[in-house]
Amino acid sequence: MSVLELGLDTFGDVTQGADGALQHPAQVVRDLVEQGVLADQAGIDFLGVGEHHRADFAVSAPEIVLAAIAARTTRIRLGSAVTVLSSDDPIRVFQRFSTLDAVSKGRAEVILGRGSFTESFPLFGFDLQQYEALFEEKLDLFAALLPQQPVTWRGNLRPALEAAEIQPPVESGRLATWVGVGGSPKSVVRAVHHDLPVMFAIIGGDPARFQPFTDLYGRACDQMARPRRPLGVHSPGHVAATDAAAREEFWPHYKVMRDRIGAERGWPPMQRAEFEQEIEHGSLYLGSPETVARKIARTAKLLGLGRFDMKYSAGPLPHATMMRGIALYGSKVMPLVREMLG
Repeated sequence: MSVLELGLDTFGDVTQGADGALQHPAQVVRDLVEQGVLADQAGIDFLGVGEHHRADFAVSAPEIVLAAIAARTTRIRLGSAVTVLSSDDPIRVFQRFSTLDAVSKGRAEVILGRGSFTESFPLFGFDLQQYEALFEEKLDLFAALLPQQPVTWRGNLRPALEAAEIQPPVESGRLATWVGVGGSPKSVVRAVHHDLPVMFAIIGGDPARFQPFTDLYGRACDQMARPRRPLGVHSPGHVAATDAAAREEFWPHYKVMRDRIGAERGWPPMQRAEFEQEIEHGSLYLGSPETVARKIARTAKLLGLGRFDMKYSAGPLPHATMMRGIALYGSKVMPLVREMLG
């Protein structure tokens, strides 16, 4: 295994301030920039910022936030987690990230996906009945942009392109592009077809259940004569000085987030036993640096990963708590994971 890249993701969850009240989204965005600066200083490889269009998340335009972070950092790679391509325009997405690549001097990445929420569809005038068709066609167009040559392309849902030039070009090489996958075999095969690496969103359950998908990726690469690109995993977590401290810091805020989303989707309120089960046997990377490092190393070996991204934000989890977790992730967790992986 090559050196595992270790990153962090955030959805820009609206956080709790020192007075216990929820922060204004503008303050959350400013805090997120500070989190990105700290992640760069801590030696973390990648920071991903998610896109949402609802009141519990502060970021609807990740590229703007990432550009602000890029202006204050020097080495950390910066990308989305994910960009909801289905309800966006592939050409505009490419242009925004190629601009971010210019601002950051080659550090931009984009993770393309359909997202786990659907608010963007009615907001931007897209039909949810075309959920699958929109993503397939738009990913096909985005992939056609990556060689950075005049694009001639035809689809069913938008006008054709004839030798169109897309500006600005990426300065060197191709724009680093991943496909976010939640656990669909068809999505894995589609990514291979477009010669793109896969980022698996594993937000619950034993990560071993994704082994069939990583095996499928390898078989599909062989059958389509595609090179094997890095595979990544995005999962939630939190690092504190001890296992007990991590649980007590994270649990009340994680439950708020989980129960709010669960109420929309018909799930029962989360119980503490379920939380503990997810820590011990599922996909919640939570505890002391040693505990979190062991779990990341296990998943990386199991699935043959090139990158692991931990989603460190969770509902109203305060900014100061997240800053302590970011520092521990960079200074303690990352060296331990690499030592464990040899």
